[in-house]
Amino acid sequence: MATPHHPDAQMPGSDAAQRHAGEAGGLRPVALVTGAARRIGRAIALELAGAGFDIALHHRGADARSLDDAEATALDLRAAGARVALFAADFADPAATAALLPAIVDELGRVDAVVNSASRFEYDSPERFDSALLGSLTRSNVAAPVELAHALATQVRTQPAHARVTPCVVNLLDQKLHNPNPDYFSYTLTKAALAHATVLLAQALAPAVRVCGVSPGITLVSGPMDEAEFAKAHKLTALGRSSTPEDIARAVRFLIESPAITGIDLAVDGGQHLVGQARDVLFLVK
Repeated sequence: MATPHHPDAQMPGSDAAQRHAGEAGGLRPVALVTGAARRIGRAIALELAGAGFDIALHHRGADARSLDDAEATALDLRAAGARVALFAADFADPAATAALLPAIVDELGRVDAVVNSASRFEYDSPERFDSALLGSLTRSNVAAPVELAHALATQVRTQPAHARVTPCVVNLLDQKLHNPNPDYFSYTLTKAALAHATVLLAQALAPAVRVCGVSPGITLVSGPMDEAEFAKAHKLTALGRSSTPEDIARAVRFLIESPAITGIDLAVDGGQHLVGQARDVLFLVK
């Protein structure tokens, strides 16, 4: 189940809550950022905290390192002025996914935005297709984000509108959907499904909830890539530089704070999607 721990959330009438009061006498908006303990999710959480959001920090909770990283990120978020509550949930477990939004509301009082940053990234190819891997990745990379979007839509019907933001879901996609190659085959299929779900949910949940996507390029070292290979890969774009975690975080904030935008996929990749690549960049820089 979704497990909250080490929260510093306060009841709405407390002195701490009053110190965090926002526009029009309301509390700061609350954003759930999945996979927020490290990497891009951490950068997104820090960007939103600096912009006046309180943060529900999700991490997988699979090991001690996950908790250590989450607690370290929480310290930085609190230093930025945010209320923070940590939630461990494994998205392979439908019950844990379903319990997450209610647990956040119990701790922080409301939810205004969901950023689906958590994602599993494992290799297969059409020649080495693994149907079990596809099923597992579909559960974590597609089903869980869709369930969280529906949970937000349910929640916003029960809470007062916030003066500053309209409810929004942002799904992290991948620029390779616009520049396809068959590497990471099952992963790519799940991101393609989530991209279509972004449009369908934007239609189905309007006008109560907006749903958008952000497609990063080569942003951080991942998989078997080393630092030297990453430095080469980061330049294989139209602009000669790909995205940074901070680039992605600013794009996510922009979408959350833009009430007239829904159903779009914003490529933040240095123009990598404009440069045809027959293989994943991991293989191009070997």
